Amino acid sequence: MYPALASVLTTLAALPMQFGGMLQTPLGQAFVVVVAIAVVVLIGRLVLRVAWRLVTIAAVVIGLLLLLSFFGLGI
Repeated sequence: MYPALASVLTTLAALPMQFGGMLQTPLGQAFVVVVAIAVVVLIGRLVLRVAWRLVTIAAVVIGLLLLLSFFGLGI
């Protein structure tokens, strides 16, 4: 493994221990909750963006199939 990468990984592994006391306070716990909510909202936005595109594509495809069926060219 690269020495610089090993140093970064070691530092990241020790990071929660350095903040452990700070996250035990009510304000620290509120911060953790707000960050968790922000992560859920960001992931939700991405999922909804994909879902919205899928719904739009489905509506267009079904609308085209409906128009084709009106003219007797249905599948």
